[in-house]
Amino acid sequence: MAGLVVSGTQVSYIGQDCREIPEHLGRDCGHFAKRLDLSFNLLRSLEGLSAFGSLEELILDNNLLGNDLVLPGLPRLHTLTLNKNQITDLECLLDHLAKVTPALEYLSLLGNVACPNELVSLEKDEEDYKRYRCFVLHKLPNLKFLDARKVTRQEREEALVRGSFMKVVKPKASSDRITASPEHHYTPLPSASRDLTNHRDKLT
Repeated sequence: MAGLVVSGTQVSYIGQDCREIPEHLGRDCGHFAKRLDLSFNLLRSLEGLSAFGSLEELILDNNLLGNDLVLPGLPRLHTLTLNKNQITDLECLLDHLAKVTPALEYLSLLGNVACPNELVSLEKDEEDYKRYRCFVLHKLPNLKFLDARKVTRQEREEALVRGSFMKVVKPKASSDRITASPEHHYTPLPSASRDLTNHRDKLT
């Protein structure tokens, strides 16, 4: 089937301009897939993902997923990348992930307005990004890596004390638009995990 690449328990369906997860993908691969890469599509919904109940890694970079993103319960999922989507409401996303992905250890949100750094707005600085990390770790305390950085002991301790006060204000639709070009790729995961997933795109 054109565009579908299967290697053991790894399934890739990249750059196919699909707006939803094809039914045949779940039917044919859902029962064995542990890693699913749906990067560079036009996904606005993850309906159909429930067929992939054994997923451990989910790559959804460069899609059109927004604040209405809904994941099914994925108890084994430890890696989730949502780089370059259209997510603006950080708290809503984190509350949802806390419920449906209890084993999550690696998360990347680079290139979304919800992740305040220079990739989405020149007005954001390192302090904005530190506050964001603190709030994310408050909501998801089991994370080991967030975006391109390993979670430090100091960050974890600060999140316990101050995380609840670090809520990132949701930007207005008219501001903080993503300025990164479509050609920008991301490497959110640590090198060991990238070797495992063969997700070798580079951040430019």
